[in-house]
Amino acid sequence: MTAPIRKILIVGGGTAGWMTAAALNVAMRGSVAIELIESDEIGTVGVGEATLPTIREFNHNINLDEAEFLKATQGTFKLGIEFPDWREPGTRFFHGFGDYVVNDGPFSTLNHWLIARDALGEGAGTLDEYHMAAAMAHAGRFAPPVDDPRSPLFYFSYAYHFDAGLYARLLRTRSEANGVVRHEGRIAQTHLKGENGFIEAVELSDGRRLTADLFVDCSGFVSLLMGKAMDVPFVDYGHWLPVDRAWAVPCRGVGPLLPFTRAIAREAGWQWRIPLQHRVGNGYVFSSAHISEDEARARLMGSLEGEALAEPRLLRFRTGRRESFWTRNCVAIGLSSGFIEPLESTSISLIQNGISRLINLLPDTGFVPALAREYNRVQALEFDRIRDFIVLHYAGSHRDDTPFWRDIRAMSLPDSLQYKIETFRETGVVPLLNEESFVTPSWQAVLCGLGIVPKRRDALLSAVPQGEVLEAMRLRRGSLKAAAERLPTMDAFIDRFCKAFPA
Repeated sequence: MTAPIRKILIVGGGTAGWMTAAALNVAMRGSVAIELIESDEIGTVGVGEATLPTIREFNHNINLDEAEFLKATQGTFKLGIEFPDWREPGTRFFHGFGDYVVNDGPFSTLNHWLIARDALGEGAGTLDEYHMAAAMAHAGRFAPPVDDPRSPLFYFSYAYHFDAGLYARLLRTRSEANGVVRHEGRIAQTHLKGENGFIEAVELSDGRRLTADLFVDCSGFVSLLMGKAMDVPFVDYGHWLPVDRAWAVPCRGVGPLLPFTRAIAREAGWQWRIPLQHRVGNGYVFSSAHISEDEARARLMGSLEGEALAEPRLLRFRTGRRESFWTRNCVAIGLSSGFIEPLESTSISLIQNGISRLINLLPDTGFVPALAREYNRVQALEFDRIRDFIVLHYAGSHRDDTPFWRDIRAMSLPDSLQYKIETFRETGVVPLLNEESFVTPSWQAVLCGLGIVPKRRDALLSAVPQGEVLEAMRLRRGSLKAAAERLPTMDAFIDRFCKAFPA
């Protein structure tokens, strides 16, 4: 006989563990005992301090107020990502969050921009200049969107930068206050049932045995349950994403806060800059086959804008995912399930989506295999779609100035990405596939930013006088710039609404 799940045990804390605990606790409304194991002796791997707009939905669903969240995590607002030197040295483009007013069809911003570009050349500006988030980012301004489609401030979205450690601490405090039980300790052994291979219990180093109906592996790269105990194979993305190391270090900020992440292409990878209220996060993500760890460290430390606030920390990783994310009575969430490098800030989004799907497909003690099968299908598709989007940034580059970039140019691409690039180049259409995390405006921003511009002009636009299109684009670009300049700076907005608690 099957019965409802009565106890869930989360193995590992950090961002993934406490996000899982907080979300399950709210969704289950106290009907399921939720417990979590973590050890103060084991450091957590920060999964990123920059996010996608979906984090706002997650915080809303767990009843976390935006101002409270930003104050507690030293957070700032993020309108998108700037990419200097990716197409080639000296260039830059911006991936802004939200829409280009019209994203699809003959009258899309893209198609109008192509007409303007044909007529005016560089005078048409970049596609970035027709996106509200990009206009605000370039002006260093921020305010939330307005609920009026007649305003240019309707057509953008935003995410956050924040201290991931402080976020985990905030979620832990809220979760424990709401009944989640935390166990301090290190796991020494995982016990499997002989008849079916299900996890029966985990044993801590002090001899305690903790049982549950459902186990959630949030143990990070070590993947104690899914990798070690369940021996689920790893699908490697290293052929397409050769970066495998990152140095990370905080420094003092210099100048005003900027409402975007910066990802700067370097000789063997790229460097991030993430502004928080109390510091700037920096990191160099690199390929160890193309630069030594010591050289990469020196490059990073030599490029800081302000005084380093700690010693740099080295992270070694493999890009890829587990062959399955749910096996028997164990679900992997976070780094234990896989890792796609942090170029587009997808780690926390993948955690969030993994949690949401688990809640939607929550089993009973019968563990119907179809639930796990569907969970695995969708999770694998999402990982692979994000993989393609990240690979595009490298594959679309024109750089050949270092061995790293020359090797990138020579690599073969996933068939799904090759199809997208070729279809867009020939038609101007972004062929979206199932379980896309990044939709049409994001693909347009990166493709055009890298110089992959459609050859085709939509036939329906031939009926529209060119002068009308050019005037419409001139007015649109001007209205976005003017609207951005009327907004407060991000410093001023944060000072008024969500200044962080004193350290």
